[in-house]
Amino acid sequence: MHQLAPPRRLLITVCTYNERENLPLLIPEIFAHLPWAEVLVVDDNSPDGTGQLAEEIAAQDSRVHLQHRTGKLGLGTAILAGFRYAIDLNYEFVLNMDADFSHHPRYLPDLIALMDRCDVAIGSRYVPGGAAVGWPFLRRFMSRAINWYARWLLWLRTHDNSGAYRCYRVSKLKELDLNLVRARGYAFQEEILYRCLRVGCRLEETPIIFEDRQRGTSKISYREVITALWVIFVLGIDNLRRVPVVSKPPVIE
Repeated sequence: MHQLAPPRRLLITVCTYNERENLPLLIPEIFAHLPWAEVLVVDDNSPDGTGQLAEEIAAQDSRVHLQHRTGKLGLGTAILAGFRYAIDLNYEFVLNMDADFSHHPRYLPDLIALMDRCDVAIGSRYVPGGAAVGWPFLRRFMSRAINWYARWLLWLRTHDNSGAYRCYRVSKLKELDLNLVRARGYAFQEEILYRCLRVGCRLEETPIIFEDRQRGTSKISYREVITALWVIFVLGIDNLRRVPVVSKPPVIE
C-alpha cells in the first residue's frame, strides 16, 4: 500500500442508479484510504432514494457533493458529467469508480501513485496480479473479446480497456472536446481511452481484483454489449481516417 502526500485536488466520481445499500458503506471506505479526497455522487434519479441519501451524507460531510440528473441517461454521460464538474472546478485529478464495491477502495492509493508518471491510471483485471472473480465463463469470454476488439480497432496497448476504475489528469481532459464523445453507455470506457491516447496521454495499469457486487443488481445488458460493439467499430473507422478528437481552432479572418 502506497503512502501518499495529498495532490492539489482530487475528485472521486461515483455514478449511481439504485445504490442505496452500497453508498453509505462505500463513502466511509473511500475516506479511510484517501481522507483528503472529495467525492461527487452523480445520481440518475434512482427510484430507491439513492439521491436523497447522498444529500443527507453531503449535508454532514463537506467533502461529499451531489449532482442530480433527470433519469437514467447512460453511464458514459454520467462519467462525462463528473469530468465537466472536475474541469469547471479545476481539480488536478478525477477518479471514477463503481458504487458496488466491485472496485474496492483499497486500490485507490495505487491508482493515485501511478499519476506521478502517467496521465491515465487504469485499475486492471488483465495484468499480472489482477483478476475478475466470480464470473461465469460467458462473461469472462465476452470481456476478453471486447478488450481484444477495442485494442485492434483503436490501437490501444493497454490490456483492460473496458473497466471503469480509472484516474485521469484533468489538464489532459481539458484538451479533448467532450462534445464529440459518441458513446452513452459502456463503450464510453474504450472511447475515452482512445481519445486520451490521441492527445498524447500516457496510460498505465495497476492490478486490481474485481469482485461481483454483493448488494443490488447489475445494470449491464446484452443490448448494451451490442451497442458497445457498434460504437467501437465506428470509432475504429474514425481512427483510420484520423478524425480529430479536439475542437477545431477558431478561424481568424
